[in-house]
Amino acid sequence: MSERDGTRQPASAPEGWIRSRWTRLNGPRRIAGVDLARGLAVIGMFAAHLLWIDEPFDWGDASTWVAVVEGRSSILFATLAGVSIGLATGGRTPPVGDALTTARLRLLVRAILLWVIGVLLILTGVPVYVILPAYALLFFLAVPLVPLGARILLPLAGVLAVVLPVIQVALDDLPMWRTASGNALSLAIGYHYPFTTWIVFVVAGLGVARAGILRLRVQLSMLAAGTALALVGYGLEAATGVAEENERASYVGALWTARPHSTGLLEVIGSGGFALAVIAACLLVCRTVVVWPVLPLRAVGAMPLTAYVGQIVVWALIATEVLGAPGDLAAFRDLEPFWPLALVTIAVCTAWALLVGRGPLEWVVDTSSKLVTAGRARPASPGPVD
Repeated sequence: MSERDGTRQPASAPEGWIRSRWTRLNGPRRIAGVDLARGLAVIGMFAAHLLWIDEPFDWGDASTWVAVVEGRSSILFATLAGVSIGLATGGRTPPVGDALTTARLRLLVRAILLWVIGVLLILTGVPVYVILPAYALLFFLAVPLVPLGARILLPLAGVLAVVLPVIQVALDDLPMWRTASGNALSLAIGYHYPFTTWIVFVVAGLGVARAGILRLRVQLSMLAAGTALALVGYGLEAATGVAEENERASYVGALWTARPHSTGLLEVIGSGGFALAVIAACLLVCRTVVVWPVLPLRAVGAMPLTAYVGQIVVWALIATEVLGAPGDLAAFRDLEPFWPLALVTIAVCTAWALLVGRGPLEWVVDTSSKLVTAGRARPASPGPVD
């Protein structure tokens, strides 16, 4: 086992080029548990896009369990954004001086590129709420948070989780969102995933990265805290929440809900806790031999941008060819595309990771951010990178 992160490493690996790719995916410079969590988030978003999910999630009814992907997959993805930012900017040791300036510039470049890619995906006409514009804005908002440590970030996440949903209800009621220009703005900034509240998840993810996400004690604490938050959020929803059709009847109804994509207080608490628990569980699982059977999912998580963009581009191409246009969501779901797209994505990402290396879009974004900051001090990164 690796002394650094507790994940198991292979006794031997293929020679030459393949060995170098194998080492890149499985060596101490990558965190297997984070890749696994990202892989699950990506496949979860595939499921939310492509499957018919008619009933809300209910622990007591196994036929509804697939609904766990709704809302929670994208929140997991946002929380992992914070984790990734933390790992890429020094882990437990925030950058200072020129290294801090470089880290911030690279984040800004990544944000711009993600926004451009997101807008291009919207223009394909595929009928999904593209998360990348919101992701880009979250990266912008994370820029001033980079030098902060866990002792500030984690309490800050807690305060924001309580305060921002209260404000979000009022923001959602602004008349502008019901106009054509407001709808266009909503798409351009990914307001289905409102950065005005979703920054909570990024702050929480950055906070656990700064706390030392590779430490067993931190992983166990994350699992316990995340599970407790999920139980509180979903438990209060079950005990005191109102029916979905009555949520908008009052300010309190809109606030006091855990319904997916509501950005209600109970969703932020419950689904935020769920995301932390999933990340912790993945990190703990990857301390065991299970790290090897889940390698294909880890490969997807090592190139999540490529996998996400690839899904939407392939969707647009297939729907245009088969249906004549990409905009009919019901007709495309009726083609039952989830399993073919998910399995092909997993297979292609695994082959690419083992034969080529870094995902193509990940390479473009990372290389571009480095070119912009060429000649400046490198961000502190004493441990694994992401």
